[in-house]
Amino acid sequence: MTEVSGCGADLREVRAVAVVTNPSAGQGRARDAAHTVVEQLAREGIEILEIHAPSAAETRERLRAALTAGPPDVVVCVGGDGLVSTILDPLAQTAVPLALVPAGTGNDLAREFGIGDDPRLTADLVRKGRARTIDLGRLEPSGHEPMWFATVACTGFDARVTLRANRMRRPRGRLRYTFAAVAEITRGTTVPYRIELGGDHSVVDTEALLVAVGNTTTYGGGMRICPDAVCDDGLLDVTVVGKVSHLEMLRILPALSSGKRIDHPAVSQYRVESVRLTAPDAPATADGEPAGQLPVTARIAPRALTLLY
Repeated sequence: MTEVSGCGADLREVRAVAVVTNPSAGQGRARDAAHTVVEQLAREGIEILEIHAPSAAETRERLRAALTAGPPDVVVCVGGDGLVSTILDPLAQTAVPLALVPAGTGNDLAREFGIGDDPRLTADLVRKGRARTIDLGRLEPSGHEPMWFATVACTGFDARVTLRANRMRRPRGRLRYTFAAVAEITRGTTVPYRIELGGDHSVVDTEALLVAVGNTTTYGGGMRICPDAVCDDGLLDVTVVGKVSHLEMLRILPALSSGKRIDHPAVSQYRVESVRLTAPDAPATADGEPAGQLPVTARIAPRALTLLY
């Protein structure tokens, strides 16, 4: 990890910033936050390129063009983890730092670094925030474009929960994931997984409810699914939740939803550079975004992103 800290205004010279927004994130909160960010940066005399395209694909391409034409000093992301996922493809493995203004539903990447949601602090963040280089995950799904992820890639039950939660409009915040999880419990839950662990080349064949692959500790608005993950250790944390009854799931879910660490006989954890997951009819998500169906391979990309916090 590389970390630069300090509080002087001369720490980082910032002349141009790209502000990327998902106006619909957080039920419109991102739109208001972006307005505050742009006004504040403009008062500081910073040149601003605003990017708020009608689709994720166009957002990526506009940012890619900006980074190619003459990169901004900082990219400011006003939204949630989904918007971060959208911009990782052009931003990953560049020297341009990312500043977060969390305004989405889960905001798990911002939570990992204790980044608050006050857009009035953005100018201080881009000029004086500490810079850390962190790892990213690279997901290679079957029949789907490869995807970067900064937080957690989900497969199985938790991916179904995430996809259901993304379709819901109520309730707001992390409760949305709890309601979606309760709804998904009524379905068949476990499937046979083949888990091929990179490094030692061991293979685990097991019935599992879900397999989560984490670069950071939480997903779904603070659910601590990979409690020991470290975002700059060059490894991915793999959490396998084996076969449990519906009743046991109803016992586990409240603790997971409240952000508590889950220690349970059905839970196994591994730390690897790569993992290949195979299971029938199991969807995958990455940073809360759809990522096709299994089989899927996840790999670590060390020091792939610079983050300001």
